[in-house]
This record gives sequence, C-alpha cells and structure tokens, in this order.
Amino acid sequence: MVKVRQDAWSHEDDLLLAETVLRHVREGSTQLNAFDEVGDKLNRTSAACGFRWNAEVRRKYDNAIDLAKRQRKEKKRAMAVKTSRPKQTVIPTAQVSHDSIEENSSLVNETENQNTPITMDTVISYLKQFKKDYHASTQSKLSLEQTQKENTMLREHVSELEQKLAKTEEQLNNIQEDYQVFMQIMDRARKMTVLEEQGSLKSPAFRMDKNGNLQQLAPGSNQ
Repeated sequence: MVKVRQDAWSHEDDLLLAETVLRHVREGSTQLNAFDEVGDKLNRTSAACGFRWNAEVRRKYDNAIDLAKRQRKEKKRAMAVKTSRPKQTVIPTAQVSHDSIEENSSLVNETENQNTPITMDTVISYLKQFKKDYHASTQSKLSLEQTQKENTMLREHVSELEQKLAKTEEQLNNIQEDYQVFMQIMDRARKMTVLEEQGSLKSPAFRMDKNGNLQQLAPGSNQ
C-alpha cells in the first residue's frame, strides 16, 4: 500500500523528523533510514520526508547536525579505543551535554588532530586552562572599567578647563575694549590740550625800521 498524505506538515511533525534524523546521524545510520522511519510513523512517503527535511527543516538544525556528526565520530573513536585499550578511561558521549560540547569544541578539534580520545585528564587540563583564562579575562575587564573611569574624569576635567578658558577669553576681550575706550579718551584729551595751548599764544608784533624793513618785536617789548 502506497503511503500518501496531502495535508500540511505540523510543528510536531517537523520536530519528529528533526529528532529522528539527528538520532540516526549520531548512531551512524543514514538519513534515508531516518526518512523511512518517520514515513512509517506519519504515514508519509520516504521521499516526502526527505523533501521536507531538505527544503524546510534542515536549515534550522545546522548546529545540531554538526554536533551529531561530532558525537558519532567520538562514539566510533571511543569504541575503537575501548577495543584496543580496555583500561583507557574515556568519557562517554552520552554524558556530555549539548552546551559542554559546543563550549569545548576547541578541545574536540585538538583531540581530533591528535587522533586521541577525550580523556578525564584532558578535560581537567582544559578546565584548568579555562579557569586561568577566565581570571585573566576578569582582570582585563576590571582594567578596562578603571580606564573608562579615568577617561570620564579626564573628559570632565577638560570640560572644566574649556569653560575657564572661555571665561578668561571673555574677560580679555572686555579688557581690550576698555583699553581702546581709554586710549580714545586720552587722544581726545591730548588734542584738546594742544588746541588750548595754541589759543593762548599771542600773535607776533612787527615794526618797520628806518630802512623800511619789518622787524618782529619780542613779547612784552615796547614799540
């Protein structure tokens, strides 16, 4: 019997599809098997489930897909190590939360490059380094806050100095204006003094000698 349904996909259908695909990826299965399983549960065709996954659902779970692939890789590596070295302590992937795997992605990448499993010693070493980096980050934050506080104080001081400078410039302009007025008054006074001195001088007196020449008389002398 062909499984065909024409009704729209609900949010629960999409969620079931995503959970099933991610589970198959983590367990090392294929997406086609996941589509078959979802089709059986929702009475849809495998092709319809695949189309829905690739067209609508997949883009919402990119990070989850990457995480599932890393978990699958770690699971395979842990099984290989368990087979070759039974005494080796390996952290089961099931015990690692979603958040811790994302936060320790750098640790996972490092162990992948070295082709070694995530051991308890590796996690402890990472946590110690993380604690050290956290303290360094806290110190940097405190230093930044102190620097910002000092910058604020300096800006306030500069603003205060600018206000004082503007006030001093205003006083200087007033002094210059007063000086110009004073110089104008002094110039007028000097001109008035000169005019008064010129007005107080008497006109010179002359007399004619016996030869017919004019002679200027000294002030106060009789003609």
